[in-house]
Amino acid sequence: MKKADIGLIGLAVMGENLVMNMERNGFTVAVFNRTTEKVTNFVEGRAKGKNIIGTYSIEEFVNQLEKPRKVMLMVKAGNPVDIFIDKVIPYLEEGDIIIDGGNSNYEDSIRRTKYIEDKGLLYVGTGVSGGEEGALNGPSIMPGGSAQAWQHIQPIFQTIAAKADDGTPCCDWVGADGAGHYVKMVHNGIEYGDMQLISEAYQLMKDLLGMSNNEMHEVFKVWNEDILDSYLIEITRDILDYKDDDENYVVDYILDTAGQKGTGKWTGISSLHEGVPLTLISESVYARCLSAIKEERIKASKVLTGPAMTFEGDKVAFIEQMKHALYMAKIISYTQGYMLMREAANTYGWDLNYSGIAAMWRGGCIIRSVFLDNIKNAYENDASLSNLLLDDFFTKAVTDSEHDLRCVVATAITKGISVPTLSAAITFYDGFRSERLPANLLQAQRDYFGAHTYERLDKARGEFFHTNWTGAGGSTASSTYQV
Repeated sequence: MKKADIGLIGLAVMGENLVMNMERNGFTVAVFNRTTEKVTNFVEGRAKGKNIIGTYSIEEFVNQLEKPRKVMLMVKAGNPVDIFIDKVIPYLEEGDIIIDGGNSNYEDSIRRTKYIEDKGLLYVGTGVSGGEEGALNGPSIMPGGSAQAWQHIQPIFQTIAAKADDGTPCCDWVGADGAGHYVKMVHNGIEYGDMQLISEAYQLMKDLLGMSNNEMHEVFKVWNEDILDSYLIEITRDILDYKDDDENYVVDYILDTAGQKGTGKWTGISSLHEGVPLTLISESVYARCLSAIKEERIKASKVLTGPAMTFEGDKVAFIEQMKHALYMAKIISYTQGYMLMREAANTYGWDLNYSGIAAMWRGGCIIRSVFLDNIKNAYENDASLSNLLLDDFFTKAVTDSEHDLRCVVATAITKGISVPTLSAAITFYDGFRSERLPANLLQAQRDYFGAHTYERLDKARGEFFHTNWTGAGGSTASSTYQV
């Protein structure tokens, strides 16, 4: 019997669907699961009659693989990955490859790359985006780690990946050690931002404009055929139209507390380490945290007051303004994500292909949207582009939309509707376009109470000064450091 081209451990939703995708595309796959009953159910059910080899021990699993062996882990992130790595290693030989396809923290992938390479093996930490449907029909795949592994996994990964409209696989090598999982983390952070932005537009339509689910469905349907064309707008359109067997809109019965698995939080934490103003994405994480304190919000709603949610203006015009506001805010979200990737690349020594990352995100993944082609083009035109907003296309896009974003945010605030990510978008924009910010006063305050020093406009950068503000202090200054 022919040995397997690749082996996969972990037959949960993503694992099963990736196996079916690989087999459909001509690859023989060996499978193993800690609960071996799942192996039996899979090979005798959905995988029956296909080139899928069920195995019931790690040793049997590894023995079914062609050399160099390619072992893909689709298990829960964290300690389970380390456990399976250590279970597999004793059966592998020099040059064999371990692939972690879960949502692992990039710092774990950096550590695991060194650990596995020190044993003569190769390691790949790869982001896989697209959910259940993407795994089955073509996800966006973001691999990084041991560069020597790419030649061996490239034919499989680029074959099973989604294809952009131009036929390009939505998969390419990202970079060393944790680069693949870092890019996937940022992808998920942008996803958090996108979802919250859309939810804020939904609340404005529902609570301020008094629109029905069907009316909102029609708006999102139109938006998905215009500048907002994207996967998340598409599924929002469908969600708003979905009814249960009793003809009730399902969305109206879902408890308003959002869950999260951690990648958005990791993105925010990384931005603090890197000193990058990831304001919109961070606000989207906090919005989920705020939603989770449902009982406290219920109590607060009975005692804390706000303005009446009435709208006297032109609803059609306001919906058009919301479209442009959402468009600009989405651009800001991607901009901040790219700022973070650029800074992290400097920190970790990754040579990230920013145009290539946009190309990988054009199909299969959750944040795929029409303007990813424009991001791809921006970095193709200028690989050293410091900020997306300085590209001609995006400069014009935000210039044309900023008035509408201001109007939508101002309306929301005056009507008492929380719009944390829409407001974060416009405040970031105004801060970024300001030649002078009030941080001079902040630095004076720091120097006053802590002798933290400051730089001067009339002196060279890097030269620091201290003022004895009260006359009672001394001339000794605190050391200076940057985040």
